[in-house]
Amino acid sequence: MKHRLSRKAGAWALYDWANSAFPTVVSTFVIAAYFTQGIAPSPAEGQALWGWMQTLAGIAIALLSPVLGAVADAGGRRRTMLLLCTVLTAIATALIWFARPDPSYAVWALACVGIATIGFELGTVFYNSMLPQVAPPERLGRISGLAWGLGYAGGLACLVLCLLALVRPDPSPFGLDRASAEHVRATAPLVAVWMLLFGWPVLLALPDPPPPRPAWSTAIRNGLGEIGALLRGLPRNPALGRFLLARLFYTDGLNTLFAFGAIYAAGTFGMGFEEILLFGIALNVTAGLGAAGFGLLEDRLGARPTVLVALLALILLGGAVVLVSDQALFWALALALGLFIGPAQSASRSYMAHLAPPGEVAAHFGLFALSGRVTGFLGPAVLAAVTSVTGSQRAGMATVLAFLALGAAILLTVRERPRA
Repeated sequence: MKHRLSRKAGAWALYDWANSAFPTVVSTFVIAAYFTQGIAPSPAEGQALWGWMQTLAGIAIALLSPVLGAVADAGGRRRTMLLLCTVLTAIATALIWFARPDPSYAVWALACVGIATIGFELGTVFYNSMLPQVAPPERLGRISGLAWGLGYAGGLACLVLCLLALVRPDPSPFGLDRASAEHVRATAPLVAVWMLLFGWPVLLALPDPPPPRPAWSTAIRNGLGEIGALLRGLPRNPALGRFLLARLFYTDGLNTLFAFGAIYAAGTFGMGFEEILLFGIALNVTAGLGAAGFGLLEDRLGARPTVLVALLALILLGGAVVLVSDQALFWALALALGLFIGPAQSASRSYMAHLAPPGEVAAHFGLFALSGRVTGFLGPAVLAAVTSVTGSQRAGMATVLAFLALGAAILLTVRERPRA
């Protein structure tokens, strides 16, 4: 049994390695910066447009995630739905290749990234809900943290591959035309292949229950009933309700930070694509070390204290990042900040796994995704609005700190300990 658990945990963690290439290369470091510098009319306008795209994607995710999570519970089709979301994300990501460096391609680029973002976030609902299948309660923090660290390693490996194989070589390989940014655009189909290449082991190691399974219509009906009952029961579960409310705000801050970190670095400090890639590689190293290191400590510290420590550090370091003008100091502070990004997310995932009853895991992780996306439009919208009004990327990025602080303040009020 121990060997089988280890095999399942390894296959489950490998999916973190596979899908982390998307937020690393597309949402944060390469395509986001390419959009603002190469497609949008100006960096500030590009940041605002990117923010509205993330807003619309966040609304779609908020509406779909809890319902699809409950349907997956009721129908026993977590693996099937994870497969569909992974394929959708890969296809939409590959289509970014056609976004040429011209403002007329802005809508195409935003549509592709938006659809891919929806597929990616919905896939994490079904992926995260598999955590209790691969780890006993006393090891949830360790397995979740190590998987998150492996995810940063996967994002790092894909980023390095993009840098060495596509972005840096001049002349570019495979006849790529640098004048039309093909060496940058090619990173998108590379991410799509990466996800499909490394994402399949979890689909073999954690199959859906054998037939007979309820029909899709029955699963949808039962799933809607389950999510309705879960929402009605939230007032009787104050720990879960407050945790989800806290996560609603601090995840808004984290998601906004991820979506606009490279855009901010490119626009404020004038970083080029190659320097942004190097920055992303260094940041992924510190983030992976933080996720894995805190994962080993979390089962002793507890998930909630781990999240609070990470949020406090992010607020302090993030405030300094927004204020500094020296690029070397920006690098140092941003890399230190990276140490606490992973623990805030990983410990939140394991805390949710502690709280979720065995038969309602995907539905609870649907609420988990909902809490991260129901106001997911708010962070990018506030950032976009402040950036548009002030014309300052610094002022826009400063709004992230308010979301982190509000989430931490609410989490401090959660006193009940999760079930073991």
